Amino acid sequence: MPLLTTRRFLGVTSLFALFAVAAMLAAPMVGAESINTFRALAAWLGAPAGAPHAVDVAILVDLRLPRILMGFLTGAALATVGAVFQALLRNPLATPYTLGVASGGSLGAVLAFFLPSFLPGLAFSWGPFNHVQILSFAGSSLAMALIYLLARSGERVSPMELLLAGVTMGMIFSALILAVRYFAAPEMLVGMDRWMMGGLDGSGYRDVRAVLPLYVPGLAILMLMARGLDQISFGEELAMGRGVNVARLQKEAFFCGSLVVASVVATTGPIGFVGLLVPHTVRRIVGPDHRLLLPCTFLAGGAFLVLCDMIARWIIAPTELPVGIITSLLGGPFFIYLLIRSRRGGRMWGNE
Repeated sequence: MPLLTTRRFLGVTSLFALFAVAAMLAAPMVGAESINTFRALAAWLGAPAGAPHAVDVAILVDLRLPRILMGFLTGAALATVGAVFQALLRNPLATPYTLGVASGGSLGAVLAFFLPSFLPGLAFSWGPFNHVQILSFAGSSLAMALIYLLARSGERVSPMELLLAGVTMGMIFSALILAVRYFAAPEMLVGMDRWMMGGLDGSGYRDVRAVLPLYVPGLAILMLMARGLDQISFGEELAMGRGVNVARLQKEAFFCGSLVVASVVATTGPIGFVGLLVPHTVRRIVGPDHRLLLPCTFLAGGAFLVLCDMIARWIIAPTELPVGIITSLLGGPFFIYLLIRSRRGGRMWGNE
């Protein structure tokens, strides 16, 4: 593993930052409606830009920019938490979804579509949150608590039991989702299915503001865990021998990561495979040192989802696909590749 110097850290993260900026600059140019992006942006910022059409400015500022911001925040969160969970569980196939947190959020969202027909009072808003976001976040939080309690043994958490508890609870939540869908009216199924596909359409500045209160402190704490994650990825005994409070690290990493994922899933729905594909790819490029891996994964994850959303808006324009379909089409074959590589005796981490 190369020595991480300040020069290498700044150089590598700068390259990933340039990649992220390039993706975010390219994204506004793609959409069902063709607009003059640079002139609209210049007009919005107050610079002289000829005579841009007012509709161009509205499309750019009110529709595409918040969607790009939400896409970047979501992809960055899913990828970063995926990298953390893979180190925490010492399992290269661990993602925010295999631990069942997203399934709990999906159950909450499905109930939000179903229950207001019987209890109209449930269709409410609170600050920047609507009832679907609130119940989705509640479902994710409930799943997080149940999974942790099932995996906890004294003050310690077994990585294997945490993974098994997450997979099992995910299956239970999926069964409950099917049960709710069975009793739902046909007109409800459209909204449920659309949400379950995962998407960024309809994202606004209100959604961006809604995720930030948990998103920013949660990711900041995860970034500060980089040294501990480096130690625990080699084994709990070795980490404890080097002064790492393993029980505390496990608890904080699981809860912070789950809350970050819950905050974005409540808005965008479940967008799969970002937490698997991006951390593995970045790890092959920069190595396993989490001090470098986590910020690079953050930038790459955000850029990746922004680019996937570009594809979703372009591939069958003027109609668009939910971005969750694109990430699954890309991530599914990658997952199969990892399984085949493991079966043939290859190293799953790809950098050792």
